[in-house]
Amino acid sequence: MLIGEVARRSGVSARMLRHYESLGLVRPTDRTGAGYREYSDDDIRRIFHIESLRSLGLSLREVGRALDDPGFTPSGLVAGLIRRTRERIAVETELLTRLRRIGAAEPDAWGDVLQTVALLQALASKSPEQRQRAALSSVEEVPVPVEALVEAALSETDPNVAGALRWALARSGGDGWPLLAKGLGSPAADVRERAVQALAEIPGDGATALLRDTLAHPDIVVRRHAALALGARGVAEAVPTLVDMVVAEANDVDAADALSALAGTGPALADDIAGRLVDRLADHSRDASARRRRLTEALAEIPGVTASRALAELTRDDDRAVAVTAAYVLGIRDPR
Repeated sequence: MLIGEVARRSGVSARMLRHYESLGLVRPTDRTGAGYREYSDDDIRRIFHIESLRSLGLSLREVGRALDDPGFTPSGLVAGLIRRTRERIAVETELLTRLRRIGAAEPDAWGDVLQTVALLQALASKSPEQRQRAALSSVEEVPVPVEALVEAALSETDPNVAGALRWALARSGGDGWPLLAKGLGSPAADVRERAVQALAEIPGDGATALLRDTLAHPDIVVRRHAALALGARGVAEAVPTLVDMVVAEANDVDAADALSALAGTGPALADDIAGRLVDRLADHSRDASARRRRLTEALAEIPGVTASRALAELTRDDDRAVAVTAAYVLGIRDPR
């Protein structure tokens, strides 16, 4: 079969077939009397083999080794191809993400595009100072897509930069909470914690609803952050978790403050909170003294008759530390 016919049937151009011949990949078995290349059936099969291996990403040099070296094994080469393909996909994915974010910023001119690119690069800088400036600038100067802010917030380890990113997210229009929901499901505990910390600063009903759902999260650290945020928003569902935090001495001062703020929203909730705290005071085990003292101090901040009566009873508690604490806070609460 002459080269033109081979090119037509194989889809490989005559020019490429000549290139394969110059590299020694496939040589025509014969030539016609006029000197034209003539390919046998075996030659054509080899051409298809070459194209099949090229479709996997092999270089022509690697194709030649695969076809001609009897000792060649494909496993190592395939592993290398997988690695290179993953690297290429990662690069292309990063480019696609950058382009999507630039498009989301809806630039009006190339100057806007360049500013957005510069800000996105600064958010990925190794310098905490540059990342912090970029986070602040994203609100005051160049709008940055919320997706980029969320990604940066979930990966940020510097506390100052993290605070700036949460501030930027809170002022981005409240659209970041659906993306932060994915962060709450991360297998990494530190990412989950950053997600709920950022969510706690985002205003709006959507963020509040997600925080409510987060009270049932399997990660206790995430639940506690959500409870503190909900307490500040006046959401009564946070009360059980906040009481548990006082008992466990887990950010107990902030938890007690949140309970006090919630109790101030109405007498019914104040009495409910006081009742929950009193119930936890029933533990008189040997190591319960410090825990009961914390509960007594928390009761001091809860208004209403239930809390006052409980404190009065605690002034006669068998645990002197608890009794003294109750008498002191009761005196401050009711000087009479």
